[in-house]
Amino acid sequence: MTRSRAIIVAVALTVVFSQVVPAQDQEKNIRLSNLPPAVVAVYKMTAPQASGRSGYHLIKKVKLGGPGGWDYLTVDQATHRVFISRGTHVMIVDPEQGKVVGDVPDTPGIHGIALAAEFNRGFTSNGRTATSTIFDMATLKTVGEAKTDKDPDAIIYDPNSKRVFTFNGDSNSATAIDAGTGKVAGTIALGGGPEFAAADGKGHMFVNLEDKSQLVKFDSKTLKVENTWPLAPCESPSGLAIDAEHEVLIVGCHNRLMAFVDGNSGKVNGTVPIGQGVDANRFDPGTGFAFASCGDGTLTLAHEDAPDKFSLVETIATQRGARTMALDRSNHNVYLVTAEFGATPAATTENPRPRPTMVPDTFTLLIYGK
Repeated sequence: MTRSRAIIVAVALTVVFSQVVPAQDQEKNIRLSNLPPAVVAVYKMTAPQASGRSGYHLIKKVKLGGPGGWDYLTVDQATHRVFISRGTHVMIVDPEQGKVVGDVPDTPGIHGIALAAEFNRGFTSNGRTATSTIFDMATLKTVGEAKTDKDPDAIIYDPNSKRVFTFNGDSNSATAIDAGTGKVAGTIALGGGPEFAAADGKGHMFVNLEDKSQLVKFDSKTLKVENTWPLAPCESPSGLAIDAEHEVLIVGCHNRLMAFVDGNSGKVNGTVPIGQGVDANRFDPGTGFAFASCGDGTLTLAHEDAPDKFSLVETIATQRGARTMALDRSNHNVYLVTAEFGATPAATTENPRPRPTMVPDTFTLLIYGK
C-alpha cells in the first residue's frame, strides 16, 4: 500500500471509528493489529481523543525509555519540570519539550522526591540504603545526605515546619529532616506501616497506615501523634492527598474506593468507586477535582461539591501500570508514567507472585489535561 493510499484509508477509518466507539475505547474494540502498519501509524496520529464530563483527555505521550522501574513522581510548580524516580536515579523531564533535561544519580532503591523550593533543595527516599539524597534543584548536584530509618518510601515537604518527612515502611516510623540544614530533626513512631502522606501547611501531617487501615495525624514541629483514626469502609489505604483549606483528606483504598475524611474529626464523609491498584491521589484546589490513579489503567475524578460532599465525575482509561501521578496546579495537567509489559514469569518457591516483565525502552510519560 502506498503512503497516500494509507493516509486516505486511515482517514476513512478514523471517521468510521469515531462514529462507532468512543475514542478512549477504540484500541480495545478495534483489532488494529489486523490492519496494515501504515494505516495503523496514520490512524494513531489522526484519531480523535474524546473528553468526558471533566474535560480531561490524553494530551500526549512522551517516550522516555531507559532501564529500571519507577515509583513516585512530583512536579516543580515553578519550572513545571517533572521529577521521576527510576530505581537508582531521578529522571527530570520538561513535559513541554517532551524530553529528559537532567538526572540525579546514585539514589539506590529510590521511591520518591520531595522539593523544598524555598531552599532550592530536593530530597529523595532511598529504600536500599535508608538515606535521603539532598540535591540542588537548579544544578541537580548532590549537596548532602541524611540518614533515615529502614525502608524510606513516601517523602513530602511540610512548609510550616520547613521539614522534609520520609515515611519508613518496615520501621513503622517517619523521619523528620530540617530542609535548611539537612540534619535529622527527629523520628516519629507511627504504630503501623506508613504509605503516603499529606501536609496541611498549618502544622499537621497526615499519613496512611496501610496494614491497619488507619489515618495518623501528628504535629510536624513537636513530632507528637495527635490522633489515629479508623478509615472503614476504606481498606489498605495507599494514596493520600489533601484539600488544605478545608482540612479534607482524599484517601485511595485498595478495596477500590476513594474516601473523603474530615481532618479535624477523622470522620469518613463519603466514598466513590475507583479502579484496582491505586497508588496515588491528588487534589486540585483550582478545579475542585480529586484524582485517583490505578495500576489497572484508570484515572478516576471526583468533584468537591462541598467540604463534606464529593461526587463521582468520571473514570478515564489510561494505560496499564500507570499507578502513580503528579499534578501541576498552575496548568492543571496530570502526569502519569508507565511502560509496556510482556508475559508474567512462572511462579517459583522464591517468587510465588511474579510480576510481568517490562518491555525494554518503553517507559513513557502520559500527559492528561483539558
